Amino acid sequence: MECPRIFIFFLLSAILFNYTNDVSINVAATNVGLNYGLLGDNLPSPYDVISLYESIGVTKIRIFDPNTEVLNALRGNRNISVIVGVKDQDLAALAASEVAVEDWFATNIEPYLSDVNITSITVGNEVIPGPIGPQVLPVMQSLTNLVKSRCLPILISTVVAMSNLGQSYPPSAGMFTPQAREQLVPVLTFLSQTNTPILVNIYPYFAYSSNPVNISLDYAIFNTKDVVVEDGTMQYSNIFDAIFDAFVWAMEKENVMDLSMVVTETGWPSAGNGYLTTPDIAATYNGNFIKHVESGVGTPKRPNCSIEGFLFATFNENQKPAGTEQNFGLYNPTDMKPIYKLF
Repeated sequence: MECPRIFIFFLLSAILFNYTNDVSINVAATNVGLNYGLLGDNLPSPYDVISLYESIGVTKIRIFDPNTEVLNALRGNRNISVIVGVKDQDLAALAASEVAVEDWFATNIEPYLSDVNITSITVGNEVIPGPIGPQVLPVMQSLTNLVKSRCLPILISTVVAMSNLGQSYPPSAGMFTPQAREQLVPVLTFLSQTNTPILVNIYPYFAYSSNPVNISLDYAIFNTKDVVVEDGTMQYSNIFDAIFDAFVWAMEKENVMDLSMVVTETGWPSAGNGYLTTPDIAATYNGNFIKHVESGVGTPKRPNCSIEGFLFATFNENQKPAGTEQNFGLYNPTDMKPIYKLF
């Protein structure tokens, strides 16, 4: 099939780590970006984090809200592009008033347009399906109208989880839940009309950890080339592709065809759940994900269409829920050293 349109604003970069005695880091550019979360009380200053990104060649990041310290640290650095999120708790007020959207933009985005490379704004993070899910579309529409009226090259989208899928196995049976159909399909239709990707979070870790008896670890972490799932003419050797394609199939069942997808989050925790979460497994998953992206082979449903995505996350964040949620980071926050060798 023809690849969905590729957007230069979402061409992401991230890192391959090699280090000796945790001192030197060599970097190779990839099509993978980094999430920069801030839910920790021991995180480095944003200026130090931006310096870290510069030193290892990261050129694309995602932040979850318009944090002024981070955006100020990015001033004058046009080499790093940033995707900025709208806070979920702000959606209700923004959905109720276009004036509120204009004020939000004037406060949170306008001051940085001249010297921060803001490429996208995400409206809601995994709030569809849910009680505030219906607030996403009107805010997206208002922001889209605003940036278009200003001729600004900023894309407006939303981030969704795979909980929107009521069925995902086999991939061709992928379909949305009734609530997702109600809340998500109008958003997908709008994004199709504006030629803007839908942003999705895909975590094979959660599928594997919920069913380690029937899902093999190698299938979950891209560690086998053997065909594990056959779906008609399509063959799957990793669960990431299967989940990705299930979402594609679900969109097509709603007559949303060829809409681009960007993976805004994927990763594997290095601790928090016993033998399922070790630094070696996390390094293998993330390293193999990078290789998969770099191969350019796409997925069985969308062969030869390169995958774009972000690894989650830069640091372990100690103010997230205890357990695995605190252990998705690539770096220790206190010394900014890699938690494991990512090849």
